[in-house]
Amino acid sequence: MTKNQDEVRSILVSQPKPQGKKSPYFDLAEKYNLKIDFRPFIQVEPVSLKEFRSQKIDILDHSAVIFTSRNAVDHFFSICKQSKIEMPADMKYFCISEQTANYLQKYIVIRKRKIFTGSRTARDLIEVLKKHKNEKYIFPCSNIRKNDIPDFLAQNGYEHSEAVIYKTVASDLSDLADVNYDIIAFYSPSGINSLFVNFPEFKQNKTRIAAFGPSTAKAVRDADLNLDIEAPLPNAPSMTGALELYIKQANNL
Repeated sequence: MTKNQDEVRSILVSQPKPQGKKSPYFDLAEKYNLKIDFRPFIQVEPVSLKEFRSQKIDILDHSAVIFTSRNAVDHFFSICKQSKIEMPADMKYFCISEQTANYLQKYIVIRKRKIFTGSRTARDLIEVLKKHKNEKYIFPCSNIRKNDIPDFLAQNGYEHSEAVIYKTVASDLSDLADVNYDIIAFYSPSGINSLFVNFPEFKQNKTRIAAFGPSTAKAVRDADLNLDIEAPLPNAPSMTGALELYIKQANNL
């Protein structure tokens, strides 16, 4: 059989390689005989104590902390340690998910603390915050973050401080300069930004672009790239599901 020029044989996923032996990506690679590589396009760096102090935020001047990721938890407690701050027993913690709340036990004895959790999304957590308007919140975050929670706090008159405690920056991808993939899968606007930080003259040519989520899809289009695969779809709620639908069509399967 002659290979179709538009067949999919290789995919670059702009995320870390999944840990363990089980992943939908591994299943996809085996099922369709694909080469799938993983490479984070972005990385997280802590802000220095000096940079944090320049924000003039007193952590102990707050009664509650909002955590939306494990990165936020790690970098917040790192700043506390560097500042020699011990979190008071009555500090309240509002976490975006049960997993994030459980992760707190790395730093505090969670059974003795007041912890409130959302189901999974920022919208879920906002519903929890609505019941606690009288707290003074600190929101540890990255220099690049979603607007949902800080906008809600500001628009509804909540006392709060936004503390940038880590930075999301482009990874060095220079070793990929001469490597071509049939598909590159992106999960965030930051990944698209990293692509052009590393390769300002990037030309899409025959590379297909996959994007997960509306903000990532918008970043692809704003960069004047063709968006070939968009996830989630009604019949494919995951990136791997959307990729599989595309591969079946492209490879005439």
